[in-house]
Amino acid sequence: MIQSTMNPGNFRITYTTPNTPPELEAMHAAFDDAVAAHRANLKREFPPVIGFEKKTGSASHIDSINPSKTAEILHRFGVFPVAALDDLVTLSSKAQKSWAARPWQDRVTIMRRAANVIRERKMAIAAAVCLEVGKNRFESLGDVEEAADLLDYYAAQVESADGFFKPLMSLLPGERTGSYLRPYGVFAVIAPFNFPVALAAGMAGAAMLGGNSVILKPSEDTPWSGQLLLETMRDAGVPEGVFQICQGTGEGVGSALVRHRLVAGVAFTGSARTGMEIHRQCSSGRWVKPCLMELGGKNGAIIMPDADLDDAAEGCVKSIFGLSGQKCSALSRVIVHATIKDRFVAKLVERAGNWRVADATSRECNLGPVINASSLARAGRTLALAGTNGGKILYRHENRDPALPGGCYVMPAIAELPPEHELMQQELFLPFAGITTVNSFDEAITVLNNTDFGLTAGIFSRDDSHIARFFDQAEAGVLYANRRTGATTGAWPGVQSFCGWKASGASGKGGCGPYYVSQFMREQSRTSMPF
Repeated sequence: MIQSTMNPGNFRITYTTPNTPPELEAMHAAFDDAVAAHRANLKREFPPVIGFEKKTGSASHIDSINPSKTAEILHRFGVFPVAALDDLVTLSSKAQKSWAARPWQDRVTIMRRAANVIRERKMAIAAAVCLEVGKNRFESLGDVEEAADLLDYYAAQVESADGFFKPLMSLLPGERTGSYLRPYGVFAVIAPFNFPVALAAGMAGAAMLGGNSVILKPSEDTPWSGQLLLETMRDAGVPEGVFQICQGTGEGVGSALVRHRLVAGVAFTGSARTGMEIHRQCSSGRWVKPCLMELGGKNGAIIMPDADLDDAAEGCVKSIFGLSGQKCSALSRVIVHATIKDRFVAKLVERAGNWRVADATSRECNLGPVINASSLARAGRTLALAGTNGGKILYRHENRDPALPGGCYVMPAIAELPPEHELMQQELFLPFAGITTVNSFDEAITVLNNTDFGLTAGIFSRDDSHIARFFDQAEAGVLYANRRTGATTGAWPGVQSFCGWKASGASGKGGCGPYYVSQFMREQSRTSMPF
């Protein structure tokens, strides 16, 4: 949705907003100004902090690097020392008790204030995300808008549940009973690089609304985005210690945080392998810690003979190449009926050729860089594998601007692959998809479900019976039919719940949906008899 006003602060950019209307000119100008303001104030150093201000020493640092221009260091961040972790978690534990004792209405008010602060600063935050992640401006603004909407949506969940109190029945005269959802304590929130504001704010906000305190460990690729969220929470009035941050690697401070005796629960978004290790760590102590996880996907879209092929090609291209394929919901398996394969591939390739690979800060950018050198190397291995074991590359983007700076740019590609090919099973996080051919709807569903993952899936068909069977039989938590704006991508708070099945999740209830906040709380039954 785009509001018809020239005030850029009132533009509302989601992941399905078209990027062509001329009234977006004011937004582009404001975004360019925000990028320029950041570039005038780069290379600051941020030491580790306990609370909001208390600095602690660090023996090492991580740099925030612009993947569009890897020679450009944005800022430097001190790695939080594991030796000081006790002090950090102890403050969180102490602050959590007073935070939980406040009326739930206070927590709702503060989280809504945080949402408003994010909206007030959205150009500055989005410009930082663009520089640090390599997202184009529409994806970056969507990230920030989603963060604010998540906080508001989760606050509304607490309100509608009356603070998660529910009266129960009684067996004796005068007996008063009730079910209360109560916080666990300190939650570690481990956020990914690809949605560094939205997913960090969503996980942390839900935990805090439930009365927990939060320690955020941002991705080591996006420390700046984490720092901006810390400043947002501080300025919104979140009490010191209720939201803290520790920068560093997952293997270092992240693992130590998960295992800490005072950390009561973990919320994690990232790879399945890392998630499973975190889950093991959460199950190896004196009791099992709650572990909320979203673990990526190997998402497929079915294209049937009666599909609108223009809609299908448009929706598939957006979900394959958006954010350079670095979305857990990205489309990486296209399952097309043999009778329309050639026509569909021609349309898909035509649209793919229109995507402009550019510096993410450029307003012409459709597809920016991947996040780092490791992803760049994975792209090389993927392309080499695509031509083996019965596979062949159908399309490789050649429209590389010779003026591109030195960055982590991957030219998008599409390959024809048999369904059993290893690239049809591995999550790649690249602008790459495999196309496989089927001869019936039944075969298409079988191929779709033949993966350990179960996050998102799509179908393009005009047959109501096919759509109904797809909804009933697809083994994934987020399903779309005939979605031109994104075959498998583009979920929004309160619009599409985002729940991973199988290896894509752990709790059976997802973010962006109506059951999320309650997962950060545990039930307590109370019975009171008259004196």
